[in-house]
Amino acid sequence: MSRSRSLPTALILALPLTACEIQPIPEDTQPTSEYTPPTPEPDFTLGTDNTHNRWSATIPPVLTVPSGAVVEVHTKEASDGQITESTTVDDLASIDFGLIHALTGPIRVEGASPGDVLAVTIHEVEVSGWGWATILPGFGFLADEFTEPWIRGFPMEPGATEVRFNDGITLPLAPFAGVLGVAPATDSMLVTIPPRTNGGNMDNRHMTAGTTVYLPVQVEGANFSIGDAHATQGDGEVSGTAIETPMRIVLTLEVVENTRGMVEPQYETDEYYAVTGFATTIDEAARKATRYMIDYLVAEHGLTPEEAYVLCSLAGDLKISETVDVPHMLVSMHMPKGIFGGG
Repeated sequence: MSRSRSLPTALILALPLTACEIQPIPEDTQPTSEYTPPTPEPDFTLGTDNTHNRWSATIPPVLTVPSGAVVEVHTKEASDGQITESTTVDDLASIDFGLIHALTGPIRVEGASPGDVLAVTIHEVEVSGWGWATILPGFGFLADEFTEPWIRGFPMEPGATEVRFNDGITLPLAPFAGVLGVAPATDSMLVTIPPRTNGGNMDNRHMTAGTTVYLPVQVEGANFSIGDAHATQGDGEVSGTAIETPMRIVLTLEVVENTRGMVEPQYETDEYYAVTGFATTIDEAARKATRYMIDYLVAEHGLTPEEAYVLCSLAGDLKISETVDVPHMLVSMHMPKGIFGGG
């Protein structure tokens, strides 16, 4: 590594002030506080011609890519075309839940084997158009209280950054894929509604651009799929839907070694490392997430289990990622990276 040359300190101090003055940087070239790296050029593009709405090792891949490939993926909205701009409240009674979550994929990644981890780095997530949100009777965290159907459409242009909820409320968009995962090691055709060890319907709004998601591989080739894109959503997705919309996503798929024996999805950004835990109750999901974060802190930062447990209490941030995808709920824990390294 080359070392840049600099003037000796004594010489700098001897120079006239005018020779040492720092000239202001023009406003149009001032650095911003947030830097977004450019999206890499895709090696492959995958459209929505062949989608699926089950998890199974028997679903054949529609694309095979090498490890490290950049893939541009297009996804459908969650209902697979059942809900459109002309859908009314009365139409909601005929929604077929068996068609929910039209997933793009599977994508086979060369070299991926059970015991590995598939690192999915999300570079760009872009809204592709009109979206919707509903209350569906029998579905949602307060399904026993909100028993009548409700629907609202949200006009959005491709690449939109905000949307009007009503005349007095505007929501910033933070698009992400509600479902992303690898094929499970089963020949059964599993519904996509609950999250599992393979990832799936995690509905974690933090898995957006700038995030790398780690998925434990369960079958040869991993067979990655993605869909159920959301334009915006709160933690928990309590009513049962976000703003459901088609999406364009650019991501990198890379096979990495599972050095810590990861058994459920984890993820990270430049700011934090995060773990997830699913269970039939929020309490147990939160316990699992806490245990996984303790394991991470012990393995990666050399803490004792006791130190790691207390650090989770002092700096860990538990988030209820989703509450409605029965029989499972998902809780995540974030740990800020800025606390490490002694300042």
